[in-house]
Amino acid sequence: MEPNELEQTLVLIKPDALKVSLTGYILSQFSEFHTGLRYAGAKIVHVTRMLAEEHYAEHKGKAFYSALISYITGEIHYAERPQRRRVVALVYCGPDAVKKVRSIAGPTNPHVARDTAPGTIRALGTVVPVKDDAGNTVGERLDNLVHASATTEEAEREIKLWFKPDDIMPYMRLYPTDISEDYYYYRGGLLLSDYEPGARCLAAPGDTVWKSDLEALRKLSRGATAPCSLDAIAAKYLINQAIRS
Repeated sequence: MEPNELEQTLVLIKPDALKVSLTGYILSQFSEFHTGLRYAGAKIVHVTRMLAEEHYAEHKGKAFYSALISYITGEIHYAERPQRRRVVALVYCGPDAVKKVRSIAGPTNPHVARDTAPGTIRALGTVVPVKDDAGNTVGERLDNLVHASATTEEAEREIKLWFKPDDIMPYMRLYPTDISEDYYYYRGGLLLSDYEPGARCLAAPGDTVWKSDLEALRKLSRGATAPCSLDAIAAKYLINQAIRS
């Protein structure tokens, strides 16, 4: 990539947008014709609770957190059809990618979007009251159709959470990668260096891994403190894998 193209951002087309068939419209709004941005990665993701909790980690403990997790995993909009629960995850690349995508997406709150930016994507969304077991309103859930990274720092964290390096072609990888020299397995919240029944392989010798992930795995395998949790790494490398209990 040319130096002025070295910015990427994550977009998630959420279950509410998929349910009302807005996928094509959203993709057209973010097209290279409108934005000058190019696709760097795209995938259909069945969002596990682990992935959802890592994505929304900053909201943990808030009144609307549980509803937010149920929303992004598709449990709310596809309560009776688990096979339809998914999001479309996209990485866009180009000059001012974060700013351009946020501008087209619009304000986070759909009501605000309709009032202040009526031509944006989120202006088509809605706000749903969140109630406790007693029926009291304790917050709001923003069914705002898309997620868009707010900053370049957030974009890096989120892209590394939703995409493995091999999901992005080499010429469009913005963040440093490394080659694993060891096996790293995950089972029941534990990191293993040797395979055990039921374990899933996060990385094997020769695999291309985000450098920050590999550094964290090496530290965690030694019992040292890492800058991110094991689940933050496992959530990505286990995307769309059938996990047996």
